[in-house]
Amino acid sequence: MEIYQTEIRLRPRSRGFHLITDEIIDQFSEIEDIEIGFLQIFIKHTSAGLAINENADPTVREDFESHFNIMVPEDQPYYKHTMEGSDDMPAHIKASLTGTSLQIPITKGRLNLGTWQGIYLCEHRDRGGSRKLVLTAYGEI
Repeated sequence: MEIYQTEIRLRPRSRGFHLITDEIIDQFSEIEDIEIGFLQIFIKHTSAGLAINENADPTVREDFESHFNIMVPEDQPYYKHTMEGSDDMPAHIKASLTGTSLQIPITKGRLNLGTWQGIYLCEHRDRGGSRKLVLTAYGEI
């Protein structure tokens, strides 16, 4: 079994749900070496998350953002953690809902995602900046 690990930095994105599948694959060619295994992706932030969902219709990502903003609104009087702006505490809650890691099968050197699946960066801050991911691929070569 082989194990590869790297840390990548994603380009900064605005608040929303963004497809990052190609950006991950482009920065971690070691995936191609694995015949059968897994890719584990971990985001090193508390106000952004990861998800897998629809990769074709961008309105799905827009609807995610709209729903999350209704489900976890800004400027609630019960928030105590408010020093970093009105989007910060909701971003922490949203990140807990989306999660910090994903595991995806690798088959014959490719991510074994469904036809309509893509990897999302769930950016919950208005200006979250560049986000770091730890990528770990392991399996048989």
